[in-house]
Amino acid sequence: MRKVLLICTGGTIASKKTDNGLAPELTAKDLLEYIPEIISEGRISVEAVQLFNIDSTNMTPSHWRHIAEAIEENYDRYDGFVICHGTDTMAYTSAALSYMVQGSSKPIVVTGSQKPIDLSNTDGRQNLTDSIIYAADEASAGVCIVFDGNVIAGTRAKKMRSKSYNAFFSVNFPELAVIRDGKIIRYITPEKSESAPVFYRELSESIVILKLIPGLAPGILEYLFENYDCILIESFGVGGIPDGLLNEFSNQMKSRAAEGKLVVMATQVVNEGSNMEVYEVGRRVKEAFDLMETYDMTQEAAVTKLMLLMKLYGRDREKIRKEFYKTVNYDILYSGN
Repeated sequence: MRKVLLICTGGTIASKKTDNGLAPELTAKDLLEYIPEIISEGRISVEAVQLFNIDSTNMTPSHWRHIAEAIEENYDRYDGFVICHGTDTMAYTSAALSYMVQGSSKPIVVTGSQKPIDLSNTDGRQNLTDSIIYAADEASAGVCIVFDGNVIAGTRAKKMRSKSYNAFFSVNFPELAVIRDGKIIRYITPEKSESAPVFYRELSESIVILKLIPGLAPGILEYLFENYDCILIESFGVGGIPDGLLNEFSNQMKSRAAEGKLVVMATQVVNEGSNMEVYEVGRRVKEAFDLMETYDMTQEAAVTKLMLLMKLYGRDREKIRKEFYKTVNYDILYSGN
């Protein structure tokens, strides 16, 4: 019998209607009562633990640390793990866990639902059932999201729909598998590490995303450079700095060079990634300054990976750059090299 630990954190799947809208109220024990079939089959043993019960809008790096700790403390006792989570920040959590629990030969599945599990038309029961099936399978490994029958690498998931059941897409990478009628159809079989997983608990939170809009006032740059160690710039298209921001951007990059600030260029476009070499607005900046770009990574993966690397290597930008472009859980295919 395969043993799975269900780690509950709240989210829509555990919510009930209140006078102020949906709020997480169901416990881990309550959730299991909605999927008695998989328990009664006798092939899988599921135990549950309640870490907290929050709307995922309130998820923070501190919560990620508690989840990673729960996995580490129970790692030798179970064959797989399922984390029930709200959908709004699920992609951030799955990416963060991909870096905080590296090289896991056991599956760590993140799931949830678009409607509470106690509703008749919920997607929660199917998502939870599929997740347990995937977590109990001997061929599964690593961090992933299981949602609407799709298995997505933890670093490649993005929530693309706010209400529909097929809310999550795999960005710039194929889905690992699909689950249909309780059967796993694999497209990519995860490689299982022969070594013990490496757990990390601490992340730097001194990172901010600047989303460019046409006509953005350059004064925002001084504030961001002063208050954050890492600025991830979501630019237009394949990446660049518009003329209206260029002078202030150059001033900040030059005046704060000794402070070890990290500047990382990303794109607002979901698919196909960045490439600052294509246009003058990108190439002139990349050639003039020591910055990085995310290429085909998701925003969620880039942010959480940088959080870990900044904590591990401080202001050693060359070490951070080297490690940033090493592939972890399928997070990057192209690094411009």
